[in-house]
Amino acid sequence: MRTTSPLHAVTWLTWAIAAAAAVQIAPNPLYVALVLAISFLVVSAHRLDTTLARAFPILVGLGVAFAVLRVVLTALTTHSPTIDGPPEYLWFTLPSFGLPRLLGGFTVGGTIEGDVVLYAAAQAFAVVGIMGAFGAFNAVASHHELVQAAPRAFHEPGLIVTVALAFVPSTMAAVADVREADRARTGGRVVRRGRLVRLTVPIVESGLERAVALAESMDSRGFARQARGGADRVAAWLGLGALLALGGGFVALIGRRGAVAAIAGAVGVIALVGAVVLSSRAVRTTRYRPRRLAPLDLAVGAISIAVPISLALLSTLGDQQLWWSAPPVTFPSFSIWPALCIGLLAVPVLVPPRPVPGIEEPAEAATPDHALAASA
Repeated sequence: MRTTSPLHAVTWLTWAIAAAAAVQIAPNPLYVALVLAISFLVVSAHRLDTTLARAFPILVGLGVAFAVLRVVLTALTTHSPTIDGPPEYLWFTLPSFGLPRLLGGFTVGGTIEGDVVLYAAAQAFAVVGIMGAFGAFNAVASHHELVQAAPRAFHEPGLIVTVALAFVPSTMAAVADVREADRARTGGRVVRRGRLVRLTVPIVESGLERAVALAESMDSRGFARQARGGADRVAAWLGLGALLALGGGFVALIGRRGAVAAIAGAVGVIALVGAVVLSSRAVRTTRYRPRRLAPLDLAVGAISIAVPISLALLSTLGDQQLWWSAPPVTFPSFSIWPALCIGLLAVPVLVPPRPVPGIEEPAEAATPDHALAASA
């Protein structure tokens, strides 16, 4: 197991965004399955020995649970009109009831149709693919390194997001510890009476203790205590103006005012970049030995970015095999060109993992300098 990755955290973030964009552009279940398979390969090749890495199967499982829930709700609430007889892909019929108008007034139950269920499953599977891509990012990237590489204006929000991402693995560790302690108290016997209380109370108590300790640690280091100056106020006004301009551009785009939308979008982006630059210059944080992007990082990042760009180009050329819809209910089509484009996401698998000092280095190749460095 390793604690450092051969690729920079920014490169891994670029890879995850490219994989998620590929799922959005080509939501065909076959291509989504290919992205998921590549994500599992990347995790198996570059998984770090961190608590966030252990949460990868949990995140994928949460995506599967959300997918199943979405399919069930869609199947129970979506029905085809039955004017000309029963639906073409009718599976079976359930008892139905109507909700009040205040809750939507739609019918729950009734006909369960194959095209509705399969199309909802395909859409939900795309969500699983996106969660798998970002779950793989959490398993192979260093979040501390990502916070260091972020603009200084995003240092505090990035740290907060990193702490929030650690919620799932820390809770998993607490559950495992509480179960071991419960088995130790009962002598290895399973005592079901009062088991929920015996597990829940220590987990909540340990979570509150960790939260208080983290708050005390951040407060002792002066987190978010820096006085705001004139540059921060200007950056705040620029950020507000950027949000208004981007929102206006979106409204203009809906109203089919292309020129107005382009101008508003350009103004919003310029104002947002200015806000980030001014806010970053106002923050006086130090970075201890930050890791810089290497040529290998740039190459892998460029290849990852080329994946959604090539898929968008295929979509522009009218490749209908990137999507799948029902009806009619047919097996999803497959084309070699989108598969080759998505296959470029597997390039990080070809990068050799960083060796663990003292484990993968042969003993006969060690020198006094190496031994001194290892002892230090």
